[in-house]
Amino acid sequence: MKKADTNLKVLVIHGPNLNLLGTREPDKYGTDTLDDINTRLTELGKKLGLEVDTFQSNHEGDIVEKIQCAAGEHNGVIINPAAYTHTSIAIRDALLVLEIPIIEIHLSNIYKREAFRHKSMVADVAEGQISGFGPAGYTMALEAMARMVNGL
Repeated sequence: MKKADTNLKVLVIHGPNLNLLGTREPDKYGTDTLDDINTRLTELGKKLGLEVDTFQSNHEGDIVEKIQCAAGEHNGVIINPAAYTHTSIAIRDALLVLEIPIIEIHLSNIYKREAFRHKSMVADVAEGQISGFGPAGYTMALEAMARMVNGL
């Protein structure tokens, strides 16, 4: 899709275990649920003139297929690969095919965690990375994406 399209669409992909937000390690990830985050993104998207599609999967292949479908359907991708951040060459390779902006997002600061989490397989494919701001990072990412897809 070109930026001249009147209906700009952004795909937000949530990786494994993010369906457990609100109950999984709330001291690390907060008490907001994935539905809370998605609702805020959808509402903010409307204000920014973006249609926001959200997707969550615990399965690497499903995430790869969703990324592949984004080509031609979406103007940008925001992805929290979660644990796949550090292991998935398949997700990285799928993102490489896209010719649209990509933002990598993490709720926690992956660089303040275990050493194995310091390496992101997708960081060099993304235009930017936001980590450590909890759920607010998603709204930061959507605001940045709105500027990118609108050429601002």
